[in-house]
Amino acid sequence: MKRLVDLAARLRAPDGCPWDREQRLADVRAFLIEEAHEVAAAIDSEDWSSISEELGDLLFQIAFIVRLGEESDHTSLDGVVEGIHRKMVDRHPHVFGDESLPDAKAVRQAWERRKVADPKRGVLDGVPASLPALVGAYRMSQKAAGVGFDWTEVSSVAAKVHEELAEVEQELESESRDQEALKEELGDLLFAVANLARHLHIDPEGALAGANQKFRRRFESIEAALREHGQPIGDAGLEEMEALWQRAKDQEAKERGHRSEPGE
Repeated sequence: MKRLVDLAARLRAPDGCPWDREQRLADVRAFLIEEAHEVAAAIDSEDWSSISEELGDLLFQIAFIVRLGEESDHTSLDGVVEGIHRKMVDRHPHVFGDESLPDAKAVRQAWERRKVADPKRGVLDGVPASLPALVGAYRMSQKAAGVGFDWTEVSSVAAKVHEELAEVEQELESESRDQEALKEELGDLLFAVANLARHLHIDPEGALAGANQKFRRRFESIEAALREHGQPIGDAGLEEMEALWQRAKDQEAKERGHRSEPGE
């Protein structure tokens, strides 16, 4: 990391790169988010070569921000590393101290309780408002669960999902459909689904990313099949595209060694 911070310092030197010298904290925020998303995409692909490369890009953005902090005397690499090292040790007394926690759930609950030991700190303060909404829902419910505000059975969460879906359907069937009310009910449904994912120990963002990849893969197979016959996709009917979609599903199922289920 020191080599990367030193590299950033060299790039920002008077005889360095004019573009890098112009970058300010607000400028690199977008790059940091972009690189983090590229790491996430590489993780989704399970390609360790890409993961390694994208982690390097992300580390450089972190090093660049550290260098900006050094230039303004607000932080340093030593300060950043020392701070996170101390925080991780303090939050793992069951590893570095004499506390005993039986399982991962107890660890998570103890973690959240320690983080809100400060009376001025709210339970949800650690969830940035800038998070994607689905991730934010997952993390907020996770933090609330850490202090005991949670369902005890996964069946209760599933029932909540059904309840919220019923409210969406009720609003859809209303003669005086209120778009804002429908938006609110749909938001409640998505929040309940994020809670269900948490109870099932599934990252909802990762699950949705997987569904997105599946949709992209199958839709691109439709485009490819139509292209082979010289047919623009805009000229294809729904029935024809549905048949090609089903063919793509069947092919994937065959490659996995079983038939696809209806609605998959």
